[in-house]
Amino acid sequence: MSEEKLHKNCLSPLNPGMTGFLDAARNGRVKSDIFFTRRGKGWTLNVLIVFAILFIKGVKAMLRKIVFYGVVLSIMFINPSPAPAGDMVEILETKVLCKETNRYIGWPTIARTNSGELLVVFSGNRDAHVCPYGVTQMVRSRDNGKTWTEQVTINNTPLDDRDAGIIQTRSGTLVVSWFTSLAFAAPKYLARHPEWQRHAEKLGPETRSRWLGNWIRRSLDGGKTWEPPVKQNVSAPHGPIQLRDGRLLYVGTGSVEDRKVIGVEESRDDGISWHLIATIPIASEDSIRYYWEPHVAELPDGKLVAMFRYQPKDRSQCYLRQSESRDGGKTWTVTHKTPIWGYPPHLLVLKNGWLLVVYGVRREPFGERACISRDGGETWDIEHEITLSPAMNDDLGYPASVQLDDGSLWTVYYQVDRPGEKTCLMGTHWRLRENSEK
Repeated sequence: MSEEKLHKNCLSPLNPGMTGFLDAARNGRVKSDIFFTRRGKGWTLNVLIVFAILFIKGVKAMLRKIVFYGVVLSIMFINPSPAPAGDMVEILETKVLCKETNRYIGWPTIARTNSGELLVVFSGNRDAHVCPYGVTQMVRSRDNGKTWTEQVTINNTPLDDRDAGIIQTRSGTLVVSWFTSLAFAAPKYLARHPEWQRHAEKLGPETRSRWLGNWIRRSLDGGKTWEPPVKQNVSAPHGPIQLRDGRLLYVGTGSVEDRKVIGVEESRDDGISWHLIATIPIASEDSIRYYWEPHVAELPDGKLVAMFRYQPKDRSQCYLRQSESRDGGKTWTVTHKTPIWGYPPHLLVLKNGWLLVVYGVRREPFGERACISRDGGETWDIEHEITLSPAMNDDLGYPASVQLDDGSLWTVYYQVDRPGEKTCLMGTHWRLRENSEK
């Protein structure tokens, strides 16, 4: 067997460290023809010959080699690393759900209705990540994600309509959340896009005051018509959730007496009115200025787990923060750092009781990720972090998930589909394998 064939067929697939084994043999002046030309005897005989030659060269040298070869063999036959995340999941499909020619899409959320319909809302018809023209749009699937409708616009305020969240309450009411922005009117953006100047000049003080803020809007007929928007204190990309006691709970960033807080609002009338019931304390070593974009989930025992985007100047420290409540959101633990790097979070309690968080990773390798907690958020299995979809660049993320009746999941997000295009709405249909419970 030739040296090239031996590398190709026998050693390289086992472990790249075997190349070092062969190089060491050569460096020890072992004749390569002895090592490589044994036919039909197996590589074990060849190794014995190598050791015999090394013994002749001296016990001291032999001992050094034995230690080395022992390490090599342990690498070959003992694998101390954890099973890759790919063994935990099966990616069923990844595809584009909505793409608007030469337009930018961002920041989606998905909901599953009481009838099983999938609804996704997002900010669409945009020029770019920051622009004046964003609107809230929605697409639907009535066949568990196989096909999707064309997008329809459900919000189009005079300002930039951004991050969209959606839930359906048990009464059937759709609740959509979003916030509006004037960031496009900043001098740095107008300098890059002078065509926006005229639009910005049309927005007088009254219009800006009227529409700038965080919003909730309801539909009682499945999204055919929408009630007037209601202004909120807090904002978060994926909006509120409904608790088992019927209340809607919204954890987001807001303000109290012109001071930034992580606020908790509740609604007891299916989203018609909202009241601030708590603020979440942050760790003393953290700064509130770096907290953004939380989401919350209610566990089967009633415990609430909230997670937060934390983005300090040192981007290597963008680990999700977490807080818990055991009294329905009235009081919360001080936030603490998790081992999960990425942002922002979307939480979902799975049918088996596990807690799933999905998030975007805006550092190489870019992509949409997921992580599992099997103990209610006490620990996270970051060693088996799941990659749902790789991405071309760091303009990506804001994933959100729902679980279907068969246990599979749909996770939606935004990112670039093809080089040279703007971002679009994408989704991955996936499932956790049965052996992932081990």
